Amino acid sequence: MLIFYFAPGSSSMATHIALHEAGAEFEPRLLSFKAQAQKGPGYLALNPEGKVPALVVGGRVLTEVAATLYYLAKTYPAADLWPKGGIEGEAQAVSWMSFIAATVHPARRAGEEAWRAVFRLCEQRLAGKEWAVGGAYSIADIHLFRLFWRFVDALGPDDASYPGLMAHYQRMMARPAVKATIAIESAIGYEFPQGAGTR
Repeated sequence: MLIFYFAPGSSSMATHIALHEAGAEFEPRLLSFKAQAQKGPGYLALNPEGKVPALVVGGRVLTEVAATLYYLAKTYPAADLWPKGGIEGEAQAVSWMSFIAATVHPARRAGEEAWRAVFRLCEQRLAGKEWAVGGAYSIADIHLFRLFWRFVDALGPDDASYPGLMAHYQRMMARPAVKATIAIESAIGYEFPQGAGTR
């Protein structure tokens, strides 16, 4: 069985959604950021970066959101989380995931205007499409949603500023896996990460 280390509301939320989408059996292991559990020796032995998520697969530890999402998409193909249509669709998914990890995620720490600006870029990339890659739902949508969900929660942008993203957000919020994840994590209580090393 998979072992899933997470903190409510953090980047691990994306992996949590994907676990539900895949119908995977997993054992959740809660880490409290308030208690600095991600910096404890036990967890650092698993993930020396002290970040979440961490997914233990057959005794081996898999870290980073994109890697855990990829693993779940490929391991549970019936969930249809990996783009179809050959190499171009797959490359588009990798492009989105790289952009989200390298550009979108760090923007929050660069200040509100940088945060707003990066989602204007996402709006352009989405270009009014229903889903990020090839018109079909994929792990790229999960990754994008988690960060935009945090943005919406923190800043409450108006729909007119990000029409494509807000429509995407509403579609995501209607998905059973997203509803289940939010119900579980909100019941525990969100402890949003504040600085480097918390994710």
